[in-house]
Parts: sequence; structure tokens; C-alpha cells
Amino acid sequence: MSSVSGMVLVAAIVAAGLIAGLFYAYAVSVMPGLARADDHTFVTAMRQINVAIVNGWFLLTFLGAPLLAAAAAVLHLPADGRRALPWLIAGFALLLVMVVITAAVNIPMNNALENGTAPLAELRARFETVWVRWNLLRALASTAGFGCLLGGWLARGR
Repeated sequence: MSSVSGMVLVAAIVAAGLIAGLFYAYAVSVMPGLARADDHTFVTAMRQINVAIVNGWFLLTFLGAPLLAAAAAVLHLPADGRRALPWLIAGFALLLVMVVITAAVNIPMNNALENGTAPLAELRARFETVWVRWNLLRALASTAGFGCLLGGWLARGR
């Protein structure tokens, strides 16, 4: 195995771990904490978080994890890397699911919350339960993707 394929896989594992950890943190602390807040605090905080999260560090891990996983899979196509390939493909697919959920559900909901003019209680009611449910799914998908990439690392070393 080449050192390049190993470095790309390690980068994919790190990026996947970071993004899985971010969505996990939302699931176990940010959203349960905000659930205890009044409507004004909830809507204002989510609006501010949704603006703040669009930054290079987030995008580096959010988009980097699946792109690096795909690159790692391609680099493991030669015969000596094939043991890792099923794990890497599964990791890529799960990380892609995370991106699709975010793009199809969470981002449109964030935008609707940002642009909503209804009373705060109504905005929150339309947002919170559905957003939390889909965030849990993307947390699970990204965590499973991370686990699969680790499985690929382990399979690679045999």
C-alpha cells in the first residue's frame, strides 16, 4: 500500500470523525439545551448558529469527509488495497447520505427558519421536531461512515 493512500484515508477518517462529532454534539447537547429555551431564544440562537456554521472549517469537514473517502476508495483499487475497499465504499456512501440529508432537509429548514415571518412559536413548531429527527439521522450516518472508514484502515493493515 502506498503512503499516499494511507494519508488520504487518515485524512478521511479525521474529517469524518469531526463531522460526526459535530452532529453528535447537536443531538446530545445543543438541541436538548435549546429545547429548554423560550421561543425567542430558540429561534434567535438557531438563526445565529446557522449563519456562524457556514465557514471554511465546517465546509472542510462536511464536504471533505465524503470527498476524501471517495479518493481513498479510488486509491485502494489496486489489488493490494482491495481488502479495504468494501469498507471505504460503505463509508463514502454513508457520508454521502449525511450530505444529502443536510442538503435536502436541514439546510432548507434552516433557510425557512431564517426567512420566516410567522410568530416565533409557529416557526419553532414547524422547525424543531423535524430538524432534530433528521439531525439524528445524519449523526448516525456520519458516525457509521466514520466507523466504516476505520474498518477500512483495519482491513488495510492485514
